[in-house]
Amino acid sequence: MFITEHEFELPKGYVDPSGTLHRKGVMRLATAADELLPLKDPRVRDFSPYLIVLLLSRVVMRLGTLSEVHPGVIEGLFTEDLAYLQHTYNRINGMAADEDTQCPQCGHHFHPVHAPGGFAATP
Repeated sequence: MFITEHEFELPKGYVDPSGTLHRKGVMRLATAADELLPLKDPRVRDFSPYLIVLLLSRVVMRLGTLSEVHPGVIEGLFTEDLAYLQHTYNRINGMAADEDTQCPQCGHHFHPVHAPGGFAATP
């Protein structure tokens, strides 16, 4: 069976305005639209690191008892939790390489550096 949704538990958790802590959630696999549409957003054009906020707000389907996971929720995460979600995104979407990769052209071995939604650097 093909799994499209993955459960997670944040290391620290999101604290909503009423003080409730939310740690358990569900992230779905990303689609091409999830990675492409945020690139049109003026917040991303003005500040490219904001891409991960929009991307995660599209693929995190549930977080605790929140009725919606919107960019403001992602902005309110502790940095450890944001990093955890980035890693989870890369892992479930097949982008997390735990070992060195070899360049098919020159044969050089390197460890890929990942950015939200893909690779940030090549050798």
